[in-house]
Amino acid sequence: MTDPQLPPDAPLPESPVVGIVGSAGAYGRWLRGFFESRMGLEVLGHDPADPASDAAETLLARADVLVFSAPIRATAAVVEDWTARSAGRERGRLWLDVTSLKQAPVAAMLRSQAEVVGLHPMTAPPKSPTLRGRVLVVCEARLARWRPWLARLLAALEGQVVHVEAERHDRIMALVQALVHAGHLAQAGVLRDHADALGPLSSLMPFRSASFELDTAMIARILSMNPAIYEDIQFDNPHVAGVLAGLAAHTARLHALVARGDEAARAEFRGLLQAGREDIGHDVLAQGNYTFERVGYLLADLAGERYVSVHLPLDRPGSLRALLHVFERHGVNLASIHSSRTPGGELHFRIGLMPGCDVEALASAAGEIDASGIGRVIGRGQGMTIDDRD
Repeated sequence: MTDPQLPPDAPLPESPVVGIVGSAGAYGRWLRGFFESRMGLEVLGHDPADPASDAAETLLARADVLVFSAPIRATAAVVEDWTARSAGRERGRLWLDVTSLKQAPVAAMLRSQAEVVGLHPMTAPPKSPTLRGRVLVVCEARLARWRPWLARLLAALEGQVVHVEAERHDRIMALVQALVHAGHLAQAGVLRDHADALGPLSSLMPFRSASFELDTAMIARILSMNPAIYEDIQFDNPHVAGVLAGLAAHTARLHALVARGDEAARAEFRGLLQAGREDIGHDVLAQGNYTFERVGYLLADLAGERYVSVHLPLDRPGSLRALLHVFERHGVNLASIHSSRTPGGELHFRIGLMPGCDVEALASAAGEIDASGIGRVIGRGQGMTIDDRD
């Protein structure tokens, strides 16, 4: 446990105790697993929703690192409350938060005597044990003694770290999060408006383009998650109203051009496209277009009916190679390989198969996979079984 009177240059505890405020929430649960399994640290957790959680006083007395994982709208007030309870004991310790907005929580933590860093993982709690492949925004506000340990934490999280000040973070999030969510919610409303005439979304999907499929996936994601998160991102960020005003203005301009429909309106529309290309720049356009094409190929692969799905229970180096050798020995040609994790965190591989795949050879390969313990075949596409008993 950290002595609250330690000077800023005092050595860090070798294995700091971590306290999570909001330990019963989705991110709180993920963080507990991360700190315990990936960093080998003792973790305390407090949450009013969990009567079995540790008392707040236990965290204030013992936690060297305190992580606030509360709802956006409540985080600043929660921090203020814990600052009052701590009454100076936090001096020499580290306080973090993992809220989607940064300015208010960081300002509240700065009113304590702790060292302060705001974190924003740009993802819902992942199914994987780290943030590998995901962006992690870091807002350093007051950091000295704990800087080496923060570096260890960021390395263990394995995210793509971006450093920014809290106020700039919130301005950017008005574009990166609130604008994106608002656009897709507006699309969802338009789809509902036309459902009586053209049918619900499910009846439109057979006509999908890659763009439409991506947009409807975003709509489904937003509507299936905790609505309070999206509400707070829109209403608790003071920069969002101006961004949405801009969205409305640009949409209104496009509507006016289409409603006019004359050649002058068409020419003005072409001018908008040209201006957009010039503003974004060639390199960003090229990279974005390439990304879209890659996603399009991925969607096409996932829509294919000739595939086999395999779960690898041993997620370790060499597991995939051993699996692929089985298909090679049985002469089964593969068209694509995609990995994903289930809601429970299991690693699954969806292996696309070439047209004309020998079904009997595939059945033999599947049997070897199951019998050897390399993996478990959990699903096959249309026509990929010999008979109903297979």
